[in-house]
Amino acid sequence: MLSFKGHRFERQIILLVVKWYLSYPLSYRNLEEMMEDRGLRIDHSTINRWVLKFSNQIDARVRRAKGPTTGRWKLDETYIRVGGKWMYLYRAVDNHGDTIDFFLAEKRDKGAALTFLEKAVKWNGTPEHVTIDKSGANKSALDGFNKKHKTDIEICQSKYKNNLVEQDHRTIKRHVKIALGYKNIKSASTTIAGIEAMHMLRKGQVSGLGSTLAQTFWALAA
Repeated sequence: MLSFKGHRFERQIILLVVKWYLSYPLSYRNLEEMMEDRGLRIDHSTINRWVLKFSNQIDARVRRAKGPTTGRWKLDETYIRVGGKWMYLYRAVDNHGDTIDFFLAEKRDKGAALTFLEKAVKWNGTPEHVTIDKSGANKSALDGFNKKHKTDIEICQSKYKNNLVEQDHRTIKRHVKIALGYKNIKSASTTIAGIEAMHMLRKGQVSGLGSTLAQTFWALAA
């Protein structure tokens, strides 16, 4: 159960604000104004602390509850600004567009791609087929994974066959643009975990807990 010990605001208010931030391209100051319109004075820095506290917990609950994905993955990375530097967000979706996993890295290289693959496989199982762009680092990471784990993942390198994951980046990029950059990789990774979790809920990757996104969220947060 999520712990709200020590908070002066009620659980429902805290979770509603966190849900709004992770679901829509809103800034912390946007939410501060929205809550003030409802008669509640909540400083934007307080909302930031709530998001950082609960994002990973929401992500963990979504991971445990989400349905299976297919074995045909689309893997790609996009870049976001963290602490004044460009960093790389590795992401993968299956051939239906459902989110496989994500990983924020300081570098775009074989090591980062391999770390992402290990994480994705841990939560989703080994894929049969992975489509990537022309990145040599991603190809090298997949070859290394096959060798290390004695797997036989089929690799397809094609820029034009990876449009599905490239389009899926847009949800994350909209949030990042409003956030105006993150201070450090830890806060960025934590916040993105919550954004990705809500993105999975919107895609319907968690079923059986409610007929709407809101019902599913509140069931998971119970």
